[in-house]
Amino acid sequence: MNHRIEANCQLFIENRDRIKGEFAWENAYMYPLCAALYTAKGRRVNEEKLRDAMDLLKERAGLFSNFRSTVKLAIASMLDLGGNPEKTLNEGLKVYDMLKESFFSSAFLPIAAMVIAQMAEPFRYEEIAQRTRRIYDRMKSNHFFLTSSEDSGFAAMLALSEKGDDVLIEDMEACYDILSSMSMSSNAVQSLSHVLSISEATAESKCRRTVELYDALKEAGCRYGKGYELPTLGVLALSEGDISSITETMVEIDDFLSAQKGFGVFGIGAKQRLMYAGILAQSEYLDKDVMSAATVSSTVSIIVAQQAAMCAAVAASAAAASASASS
Repeated sequence: MNHRIEANCQLFIENRDRIKGEFAWENAYMYPLCAALYTAKGRRVNEEKLRDAMDLLKERAGLFSNFRSTVKLAIASMLDLGGNPEKTLNEGLKVYDMLKESFFSSAFLPIAAMVIAQMAEPFRYEEIAQRTRRIYDRMKSNHFFLTSSEDSGFAAMLALSEKGDDVLIEDMEACYDILSSMSMSSNAVQSLSHVLSISEATAESKCRRTVELYDALKEAGCRYGKGYELPTLGVLALSEGDISSITETMVEIDDFLSAQKGFGVFGIGAKQRLMYAGILAQSEYLDKDVMSAATVSSTVSIIVAQQAAMCAAVAASAAAASASASS
């Protein structure tokens, strides 16, 4: 493991421990998720500022708001990372209200609203909210039984894309058809196809790279999750990194994490751990200076793909947290 990756892994663990120390009663699945948000920005958690962001969230969002559901720690982290928590929350709540006009709320929707608020200009909020509904309706039309509230978050991410609606839908359907032959859940394949559709690469090439990476990890003894973990794998497949190099890096990071408290046999589980290995590996392979136009249309495309995958990670963590709380 090179020094840069090792330092990133150490920062991730430090951030996880800082967050856990400050919010000892939150579900264990949310600590690494929030640590990943900070680490992706190269930031070390300041507990006092994160606490202030959480207090602001509790003050501004109603007791029964989805902003204060299982994902509240992730939202507080996003507020802190935004640099101006009050402004970020105001804008996020504004987008959320627009999205709620067309969707029932879920753990996805507040996260999607926060991402839109941070990536789009305010004058575009209404346009993006309306486009989100259009894209979602077309998803539902193509896959009625697969498409549910969780996909509203993906639709919101896709609404940020520079690609037209027709091109996005055609691309995601092509990816879905190619990947559906894999022994994975249909829901997970649909989520993965959403992320891959953001890229300008051909459906065949980006699906092939995703499968190659999945198989390479399996051959290396790392069985990647076939659920909500898949979109993170798709983001790595969109990079120009060599498959064997990405695999080696993920295995090294996974080995490092497996030796850390909370990531071993009695921790969050091998599948989620490997997903975080993928998230940490992104910093090594998604440098905008080495991405060509043949791989992604613009830096915005890869950022949107990363955010869509992170939405899936939030959903996976929230679902796991809910399951562990009820068991």
